[in-house]
Amino acid sequence: MTEYLIIIEKAENNYAAYCPDLPGVIATGPTKKETLKLMKEAIEFHLEGLKAEHLCIPEPTTTAESVDVSV
Repeated sequence: MTEYLIIIEKAENNYAAYCPDLPGVIATGPTKKETLKLMKEAIEFHLEGLKAEHLCIPEPTTTAESVDVSV
């Protein structure tokens, strides 16, 4: 099992997500939960395609942190 970081952004009427370690793998959905589900499916589909073509599967390298700031 490999874990890839995804970034989720709230748009005006939906959510959008992408994976920095897998350029071009994106998903959008009406809710955050649905977007996460679609993103998981998109990553799995992408990795299956790479395997089928005997291409290297990129190792996850992106990390994220949150910081508290005072305003």
